[in-house]
Amino acid sequence: MSTSPPFIRLSDCHYDGLMVPDWSISPGEGWCLFGLNGSGKQWVDQLLVGEIAPQTGRVEHVLGQQDIALISFERQQAIYEEEWRLAATDMIPEDEWGTRVADFLPSSRLDDPLIDALNMRHRLRAFYRELSTGESRKLMVLKALLEDARLLVCDNPFDSLDPGTVAALNEALSRAVASGASVVLLLSNRSDIPAWVERFAHIDEGLMTVFDGESRAAQLAQLEASVRVGQIVQPGIPDDAIQLESYEAPYVAELNDCTVQYGGRQVLKELTVKIAPLQHTLVTGENGAGKSTLLGLITGDCMQCFSNDVTVFGHRRGSGESVWEIKRHLGLVSNDLHRRYTVRCDVLSVICSGFFDSIGLYVAPTELQVRLGKEWLEAVGMGGKAELAFQSLSYGEQRLVLIARAMVKSPLLLVLDEPTQGLDEINRDRILGFMSALEARRHSTLLFVSHRQDEFLPLFEQHIHLKLEL
Repeated sequence: MSTSPPFIRLSDCHYDGLMVPDWSISPGEGWCLFGLNGSGKQWVDQLLVGEIAPQTGRVEHVLGQQDIALISFERQQAIYEEEWRLAATDMIPEDEWGTRVADFLPSSRLDDPLIDALNMRHRLRAFYRELSTGESRKLMVLKALLEDARLLVCDNPFDSLDPGTVAALNEALSRAVASGASVVLLLSNRSDIPAWVERFAHIDEGLMTVFDGESRAAQLAQLEASVRVGQIVQPGIPDDAIQLESYEAPYVAELNDCTVQYGGRQVLKELTVKIAPLQHTLVTGENGAGKSTLLGLITGDCMQCFSNDVTVFGHRRGSGESVWEIKRHLGLVSNDLHRRYTVRCDVLSVICSGFFDSIGLYVAPTELQVRLGKEWLEAVGMGGKAELAFQSLSYGEQRLVLIARAMVKSPLLLVLDEPTQGLDEINRDRILGFMSALEARRHSTLLFVSHRQDEFLPLFEQHIHLKLEL
C-alpha cells in the first residue's frame, strides 16, 4: 500500500441519496467498489471524475482532470450519440462515418503492443460506429492506458468482453497498478473480482462502506456478509400469445451460406444456421466475430439479410413478407437497441412498447397489456419505478426494463444479445431463472449470446461459435 498522499479523498460527501463518509484512493492501489443495480455506483464514478460536485462534503484532488479516465457504458453511449450527431452535420464528407478508432488514441502510441494484446490492431482504421460493444469498450481502455491516466475508474469493465480479452485487460490493469496508477473497479458481480485487487468497499442504498480489514480475505468476508439476496417472481404469459402447436414452419430461423461484409471487411462467411422450435441456441465468439450481425440477419436489423438466403418464421427475407408478421413473434434485447432507445418516456411505456416493437409508445396499450407490463416490472424487481423516466435509471436498471420489454409478449423467438450486460449478480440470476422457466413452459425459443461461461446453461441444445475474420 502506498504511503504517498492520496490521489483523491472524499470526506462526508452527500449527493442525491449517496453518502460517502470517508474514502481515500492512494497511488498504486487496486480497488473494488461492489454494488447492486440502483445502489448509487453511478454517482460515485461521476464524483471521482468531477462530473458532479457533492451537495455537502469535500472532494480533494491532487490530479488534473486529464489524469483521470472513466470507462463506463454511459460514457460509451455519449460517444455513440455524439458520433451520430457528427454524421448528421456537414462537418464530415458523405463517405465518412465519423471518427476513426486511431483518432481516439495518441498518435505517438499507435505501435504500442497493448493494441495487439487487446486485439484491436485490425480495427484502427474502422469508424467508431462500426465497432461492437466489446470493441468500443476495449477502445476506451486503450485510450486511458495509452494516455497514461493516473486514476482509472472502470464501471463493470469486463462486461461484453470475450474471455481472452478479459485476461489481457486484467494483465494491463495489474501492470498499471504496479507502475503507480490507481484503478477503481465498480463491479456488480463478485465473480468478476480479479486477484490483483487488494482494497474493497460496498455501496448499498446509497451508503458507501469502506472495509478496513488488514488482509484481502478479511475484506472479502466483510463484503460477503453485506450482500443481500432478493426473491424472484415469474409473471404470466399474455392471453393472446400464439400457441406453439399452431406454428407450422419447420424452423423459426434458417440461414443458408450467408456472407456479410462491411467496408471490405468480411464479418460472416458462408454461414449456415438452422434453429428449430424449442431448439434453444447459444452463440459465442470473440469481440467483433459477428455475433450481433448473425442476430441482425434474423431480426432484420442487418440490411444484408435481404441479399442472403434468410428465412424467419417461414417467411423468406426479401420476398414481400409482412414485417409485422415477423416482428409480432419476436422479442429482442441487444446492445444496439439499448443505444437507440433514447426516446423520452416513462418506464412502463418502454415495457408496453414491446407489444408494438417500437422505440417509444405511440399507440395506447390495452388494459391487459398494461397489466402484463406491470407484472413484468414486478418480476424484474422494479415495480415501484413505473412512472420514472427511463433515462433517469442506471444502465443496469435500463437493461432490466428492456428485458421485460422483450419478454412481455411471450414471443416465439426470444433474441437475447448479451442481455445480462450491466446487471448485478442477483438480477443476472433472476434473468437466467426466467430463461429456465421459459424452457419449462415450452413456448419461446431462446437465441442467446454471451461471453460468460457461467451463463452456458444446460437448456441450450445448439452451440454456435463464431471465429473472428481478420
